Amino acid sequence: MKTYLEFLARCFRLSFVGDWRYYTWMFALTAIALLGLNAYCRQLVDGLATTGMTDQVSWGMYIANFTYLVGMAAAAVMLVIPVYIYRRHELHDLVIFGELLAVAVIFMCLAFVTVDLGRPDRFMHLFLRLNFPVSMLSWDVIVLNVYLLLNLHICGYLIYCAYRRKKPARAFYIPFVFIAIVWAFSIHTVTAFLYVGLGSRPFWNSAIIAPRFLASAFAAGPAFIILTLQVIRRFTGYRITDEALRILKGIVTVALTINMFLLGCELFVEFYTGSTHAVSMHYLFFGLHGYDALVPWIWTAVALNSAALVVLYTPASRRIWVMDLACVAMIVGIWIEKGMGLIVPAFIPSPLGEVVEYLPTWNETLVCLGIWAAGLLVYTILVRVTVPVLKGDLVHEEAATGTDRVARSADRTQSARVEGAPGSA
Repeated sequence: MKTYLEFLARCFRLSFVGDWRYYTWMFALTAIALLGLNAYCRQLVDGLATTGMTDQVSWGMYIANFTYLVGMAAAAVMLVIPVYIYRRHELHDLVIFGELLAVAVIFMCLAFVTVDLGRPDRFMHLFLRLNFPVSMLSWDVIVLNVYLLLNLHICGYLIYCAYRRKKPARAFYIPFVFIAIVWAFSIHTVTAFLYVGLGSRPFWNSAIIAPRFLASAFAAGPAFIILTLQVIRRFTGYRITDEALRILKGIVTVALTINMFLLGCELFVEFYTGSTHAVSMHYLFFGLHGYDALVPWIWTAVALNSAALVVLYTPASRRIWVMDLACVAMIVGIWIEKGMGLIVPAFIPSPLGEVVEYLPTWNETLVCLGIWAAGLLVYTILVRVTVPVLKGDLVHEEAATGTDRVARSADRTQSARVEGAPGSA
């Protein structure tokens, strides 16, 4: 326990150490997070009237971000599967960065749910009265929190073993890795069922929602990890091979292809057959009775995702900067598609036929930016203390002494062999 507390203390001190770029990045994130906290305090005083949500559109940017980030958390499994099932050992250490991303993202998911409740004391109602297993919300609470605990255990144990220079005991993390693989699929599937199970919102009543959620998650999440690995390789000197990036690029390409195919299938069904929620789909893509606030959003998302898909299939994506641009376009496009393009149209028109548009207010946007900044702050700190451990720059003193002793012994043995070799005199 003393060693573990010492490890936490050293990590805490290390999180405040960096060059000017690190300080600038952390200062910017902290400032945005504080602005978001101030906006949330204003919301606590004045209520959800500070947001753009109404009686007709009761879910907005908060739930849109929550839906998107659940997929980002599930995407950590896309690093786990190649390593532990297909035994691609060059990605072994990179799994930790995916797990750390899942921890930070789940923290952001819980924050978005809290601000959407309006009153934080109502958050305890989700735990004290789960109404399990009837309520799908109770399932979502369980899978999200268990997934958070799984990722905390896996990455925490692996990093601490690296700090102690000890080989991890497979029995302490391998079973949890395979449980996390199954759980990653469950968190986004359960989130999709939250929407699909609402019969009064026909826009969501489609069996294809859950597969679309998973496909978009497995595209946007690894794309974000690719950008993270690029930053780590450039500014920390930590060795990340091009082969690892190519594997992730292949995963992203396949996932985005499936996502675009499923979107095309849904568009065909709605516009060709004129089903019950074709009105909401028509409002989303072409507007309805002169209301078209979301039309620029969704067409921007389609353009970004289509451009990213074309680029990924061309030889130009072999260039790192081109692949990075495709990843950025994909992340933004999927955020719009799964956020504003999925949540808001289900409320327009309302079950009574009312058309009330939704646009986020400045205060609501500040709260969202604050949560994103806080999540990125957590992820940056986690990565900042993990890289020195994996590189061997931050190790326990006894482990470092033992390693030096072994190295000196090996040097003496090698010198003795050279001196005793024929002709050495």
